[in-house]
Amino acid sequence: MSRKIEVDTKTFIRFWLVILGFVLALFFIEKALTGLIIVGIAAFLAIAIQPLARRIDRIDKSKERPALSSVTAFSVVIVAIGLIISVIGPVVVNETSKFIHQLPETFQNTIGGWDGINSFGESIGIKDLHGEIYNALQNFSNMIFGNLGGTIVNGIGTVASVVTAAILILVLTLFFLLEGKSLMTGFWKLVGSESRDTHKKKKTLAIRHVVARMKDVIATYVSKQLLVAILDGCVTALVVFIMSLVFGFSSDLAIPMGLIMLIFYLIPMFGPIISCILVSLIIFFSNPMAGVVFAIFYILYQQIENNFIAPKIQGNALQLPPVIVLIAITIGMYVFGLLGAIIAIPIAGCIKVLIEEYPKLKELQES
Repeated sequence: MSRKIEVDTKTFIRFWLVILGFVLALFFIEKALTGLIIVGIAAFLAIAIQPLARRIDRIDKSKERPALSSVTAFSVVIVAIGLIISVIGPVVVNETSKFIHQLPETFQNTIGGWDGINSFGESIGIKDLHGEIYNALQNFSNMIFGNLGGTIVNGIGTVASVVTAAILILVLTLFFLLEGKSLMTGFWKLVGSESRDTHKKKKTLAIRHVVARMKDVIATYVSKQLLVAILDGCVTALVVFIMSLVFGFSSDLAIPMGLIMLIFYLIPMFGPIISCILVSLIIFFSNPMAGVVFAIFYILYQQIENNFIAPKIQGNALQLPPVIVLIAITIGMYVFGLLGAIIAIPIAGCIKVLIEEYPKLKELQES
């Protein structure tokens, strides 16, 4: 039995306007995704730098200079990043160049040269393993050089996009540091924090409290993670210096290797693994045994750091179960790549705050 449902024109128009609004919003997000990501990164960095700006502002307690403190904190971070890159870059290039220069001699001494390769090939049923490797490398080389023109053009475009995005992020971060407080104050006034309507004012203050908690989650996570990363870098630098005295390679590697550990530790869970492999390889270029010893040491140290040192310093700041952390990192990594892995944990912490505060917000909405 069929039923006839009557819908007035106003409801019909509203329904389709809502559908159209959702479609337009999704279209806008798709087209402006890169811009939204840049703005989000800048806001995240501004929140992360704010605690440093507040500490600088407290040096002179007689006067408050928030603008000067923000610019100083921003400059300190930029200079620190520049110094780290200038120290690490030349060392990595030099060690790689040294390894390539010594590669023929190392190849002959460890494997026995191409004769050793051919002997190994015969033992597994390949008569001319040297020739097979040579042909494979030649085909790979032809493929690379055949696509070199397109690769260069795409590479230039990618580099230009990255540089442009980096400049925009830096400019927006500084802008948020200088104007973020006044922007938020104006926003809260606009939505009703000073409204005469008591119910509206309470609801706005509750939302403001949630946003403040989310800001604290991001700032706390970044500061604690950075503190553990600095400790990790210092331990690495000290150990590499001691190993340079024992194994006889250059002690100049100590500080750059410590900085590499510091940077990669900021990538949750996978960062220490990547940095361990990278640092071990660079030391291996100078002394193979030293590279193996460092890898073993760092694996053991990570167990101590993860179970005792990091929890003590971080104090379970976000109080997230390990499985939630892993899920957040996995989703973040597959959605936004390396950047997603870095910001996944604080975002998960913000979601946790929303879940905790939701009952209060719902109660205010219904009252």
